[in-house]
Amino acid sequence: MTATETTISFPRQEALTRRFRLGLPRGFRVSPDGTRVVFIRSAGGRDPVGSLWAAEVADGRLAERLILDARTLAGDDRDLPAAERARRERMRETTSGITAYSADAALTRAVFSVDGVPYAVDLIDPSTALVELPHPGPVVDPQVSPDGQHATFVWERGVYLVSTDGRGPAECLCAPDTDEEAWGLADFIAAEELDRHRGLWWLPGSDALLIELVDETEVEIRWIGDPSRPEQAPVAHRYPAAGTANPVVRLFVVQLDGSRLEVAWDREAFPYLATVVADDPRGVVISVLSRDQSQQQILLLSPDSHEPRLVRTRTTVPWITLAGGVPCLAPDGRLLEIVANTVDDCFQLVADDTPLTPAGLNVAALVDMSADRIVLSAYSDPLDRQVYALGPDGDLTELSDGPGVHAATGGAGGLVVVSTDQHSTGPRYLAMLPQVTGPITSLGERPVVTPRVTFHRVGERELAAAVLWPTGHVAGSTPLPVVLTPYGGPGHSRVTHSAGAFAGDQWLADQGFAVVVIDGAGTPGRGPAWEHSVFHDLSAIVLDDQVAGLQALAAIYPDLDLTRVGITGWSFGGFLAALAVLDRPDVFHAAVAGAPCADLGLYDTAYSERYLGTPQEQPEVYAATSLVRRAAALTRPLLIIHGLADDNVLVAQTLQLSAALLAAGRPHSVLPLSGVTHMTPQEDVAENLPRLEVDFLATHLRGAGN
Repeated sequence: MTATETTISFPRQEALTRRFRLGLPRGFRVSPDGTRVVFIRSAGGRDPVGSLWAAEVADGRLAERLILDARTLAGDDRDLPAAERARRERMRETTSGITAYSADAALTRAVFSVDGVPYAVDLIDPSTALVELPHPGPVVDPQVSPDGQHATFVWERGVYLVSTDGRGPAECLCAPDTDEEAWGLADFIAAEELDRHRGLWWLPGSDALLIELVDETEVEIRWIGDPSRPEQAPVAHRYPAAGTANPVVRLFVVQLDGSRLEVAWDREAFPYLATVVADDPRGVVISVLSRDQSQQQILLLSPDSHEPRLVRTRTTVPWITLAGGVPCLAPDGRLLEIVANTVDDCFQLVADDTPLTPAGLNVAALVDMSADRIVLSAYSDPLDRQVYALGPDGDLTELSDGPGVHAATGGAGGLVVVSTDQHSTGPRYLAMLPQVTGPITSLGERPVVTPRVTFHRVGERELAAAVLWPTGHVAGSTPLPVVLTPYGGPGHSRVTHSAGAFAGDQWLADQGFAVVVIDGAGTPGRGPAWEHSVFHDLSAIVLDDQVAGLQALAAIYPDLDLTRVGITGWSFGGFLAALAVLDRPDVFHAAVAGAPCADLGLYDTAYSERYLGTPQEQPEVYAATSLVRRAAALTRPLLIIHGLADDNVLVAQTLQLSAALLAAGRPHSVLPLSGVTHMTPQEDVAENLPRLEVDFLATHLRGAGN
């Protein structure tokens, strides 16, 4: 940030930095010998073009080297294929240039694409020329073989093979038979709800691949259009809404000559391909889920067979919580899983069902393992996520440093630990290699506001809560209108020891509000019972926790004016905001609901059915959660915001809610965002939405309460 820009507004800065993501290093890979780390980073906090970098051990320290400046390539994303745009939407990717790369096992060669053009680059020798790989058109998700000799990519829903030296044409390995089939891409449910973003895996020997085939023939079409561009035809979007057909997902082992054999399992009973761990020479570990996600089969595909062996069937009621890095094989051959221990109420790492981690620690992911240690990520407290090393004798060593949110990536050669805490507004990156431990530089901007967050555990349920006051506010000086900014639903915590996550809340507070954030039922870090408490109830219990937390905080802080309370949120937070003014107008006096799920019967199968069952089997549960059915209860000001190009929470959710409100004669406001998806990445939208929300809340909260 230049000297002339020191007075830039926070909304403008947040928009220009893509919510402060630009300039941050990411996508870390550590070489097996522990001498270098490869990563993606743009040239600054306002540069969206990701380039490829290395941090290498030299003279006892880490020296950073630019491998490839992607700004020398096109980098404007104009020619991205629709499948790549969809993949980035599922991954919440807002940058350009090199957004992802695939590296060989030795970390000597990488492949990536820019604007749909695939490239191969040498990661060791800077004098080696960049190779543009032969390709028939704009490609999706290039992947390099473990030996670095070949690469694959997807074009027009088919998988192609090419040599990384750029010689010879791209050869088609798998082509779709119909317009509804696609090879090599993760299906919508896997990418949006199961955190699996790949549909193609090289097997360790580099002579075969494991490839997903998706058939969406039976999946219903939803049309995504832009009413502001009537000359453009709407796009057909296969969307598996709750209670309707899912895509059919199959797996094949494919040889480099294109011959293939199917990896079969009971797809009728287990339709979801959940996880694939394919980098172990002893075999590929695959897990599949039942439609209600309460049953899981774990399969082992040995290197010499295409017929998987059933290793374990696991049942967890009401659902199985997937965790990163597992299931997989331990060095001694045992099966590693992270399972719900309902007796001790924690998520535990187990080997062949024998617990490896202590009760009370909630394990979130397995990061890496070797013969002498397992590296894992776990919640020591709902506000703190740490990185631990588990030794062969069961001793647990904390690798991260103090309270905060810490994550790690790496392999046999070392780790990169990413840390945030309650005092610093930017993440820190620490490479922990055998010869040296040192920082990796972040070029991200720091917010122009300084969050001042006070953390609490309040009420009988010890709800995690955070309170932010206007800068300079003196306690007891004046009552302030209150704005709650929760997510409040399953799968995501807002109240953590990570100051940067509260920059937007501090800016909102500085507009004259007391801002309150509360994590209620279903949020992670507190164990299975807490997460499962929202089963068949995504409305009453989550709203009750917001009310109880607010009232408990008001007993601590008299400056919280409970006669003037607003609430704002996006996605599940938007649903919760609208729910608050519909069900508890005695507590909440105005709401801004962004992209709300007004009726979970319109949302996707895996999410809605995990928590509510199917609409056919549980109609009363869906009715109890529906905002549309509550429309006549609205008595408070409500602003609903929705992107018309949203292919995740379809704009139909807001339109049906608005129609029901109009039919009931209930005044409300709707702000449609033309061409905007669920991410709202456009700079003008990202900058001005917070201002519009503040204006709405100020109008309805700063007057006399009632």
